[in-house]
Amino acid sequence: MNDLLIDLRPHHGICLFFFQGKGYSGSFTRNMWDIKQALASDPTIRIVKGADAVCSACPNNLDQICTSLDKVERYDAAVRKLCGLHIGDQLPYREFQQSIRQNILDKGLRSQVCGDCQWSGLCQYSSLT
Repeated sequence: MNDLLIDLRPHHGICLFFFQGKGYSGSFTRNMWDIKQALASDPTIRIVKGADAVCSACPNNLDQICTSLDKVERYDAAVRKLCGLHIGDQLPYREFQQSIRQNILDKGLRSQVCGDCQWSGLCQYSSLT
């Protein structure tokens, strides 16, 4: 039984889906690989508002506040709405990823959710299917 609980902002489910080793810094990239490795065992994730496990090594995280807060909160709200999620929900990571795939990626809605992200060019779903 996996007792690990990982806090995730909703839009980070999309980021993790496409992550390929590129990021803001070496420490950020290492943190993302560590999180992906931990998520491979399908732990329970908790949907959070605010800083999460990914944010912990992000240079945009200043004292647990994102310097791009309006933008990331818009991304989070869109993922929550499209996937039927709420702050505080707990679910297996694979179920979360399946919901993102079915409700956002398979429907071609990723660019509507986070198309103005600086990393958007890395998130090409057709290359993963």
